[in-house]
Amino acid sequence: MRSISAARTTIGLAALALAASSCSLVGSDDDERGQDGSSGGSQAGGTVVLVTHESFALPDEVVAAFEEESGYQLEVRAAGDAGTLTNKLVLTEGNPTGDVAFGVDNTFASRALEAGVFEGLDLDLPAGAETYVLDGDDDRALAPVDNANVCVNVDDTWFDEKGIDPPATLADLTDPAYEDLFVLPSAATSSVGLAFLLTTIDEYGDDWPDYWSDLVDNGARLTNGWSDAYQADFTQGGGKGDRPIVLSYDSSPAFTVDGKGGSTTSALLDTCFRQVEYAGVLAGAKNPDGAQALVEFLLGPEVQAALPESMYVFPVVEGTELPADWASFAQQPDEPHTVDPAEVADNRDAWLTEWRDVTTR
Repeated sequence: MRSISAARTTIGLAALALAASSCSLVGSDDDERGQDGSSGGSQAGGTVVLVTHESFALPDEVVAAFEEESGYQLEVRAAGDAGTLTNKLVLTEGNPTGDVAFGVDNTFASRALEAGVFEGLDLDLPAGAETYVLDGDDDRALAPVDNANVCVNVDDTWFDEKGIDPPATLADLTDPAYEDLFVLPSAATSSVGLAFLLTTIDEYGDDWPDYWSDLVDNGARLTNGWSDAYQADFTQGGGKGDRPIVLSYDSSPAFTVDGKGGSTTSALLDTCFRQVEYAGVLAGAKNPDGAQALVEFLLGPEVQAALPESMYVFPVVEGTELPADWASFAQQPDEPHTVDPAEVADNRDAWLTEWRDVTTR
């Protein structure tokens, strides 16, 4: 019989795996929508198609609650990471592969708004959500659904066993003491990776390419997405990873509790960047009424309460109760790094071009 601590660790890793996979309703975004191209009509009783990223996951009972309350059937189509999702939404603007999109975040949202991907929403945000409205979204095309901070995480157990002090700051990651120990998603393919790029831009200003040059020279490993970095390469990710430093979230340590009053990992709160995910009705949606109903549901109590354990993020609605472990181990930074969305919109392509040049030389 397994101990309680072992069971809790297993549950935590399973939750992480769920957050990086898809629920039973998820299909490929390349699937056909039906012979007539519709999503089932705009009346209750049809189907509403949600286009989202690969980390979308909600409990079956929450999905069932939406379908019962709204009268719509939910079909979910995963489209890679948030960056890939945004690119596909822009490419299909006006003729979308779904009715509503969830998962475009504050690092990519300005691009989607500029491309006219979303219709305006007709809803009043619940208490607390107003805090996370995207600057520049004057038409209120996007509703904030969740938030988290992208932070460097360390495997405390690994460092204890090696007798090495773990890093604490961004600068530490370029120290030869941590050579070949850091893994992170690519800024070009992952919203998590882009958030870290923006962190370094906020920290180092025009000198950020020099920092990245030092980081690459120190053996930092780049992956396509968060799942590859955390679940495959990180030493605490459930696999046989060899990297005890990983880019993940401030909530990550709540999923690696050891059953002894602690967690086996820590988030470095001086390295964090605030990430907010949004949902919106897609321009040209076949079922705009169903899309509107789904956005409202994502801000409702069932989804907001399920977000921490199913999608590894914090709810935006004020008063939503958090799991007990989060109070102790999912600590949020007091002053996360930020970059103005307008500045991101103006410079994203140039920054990514220079980032590719530095990391692939």
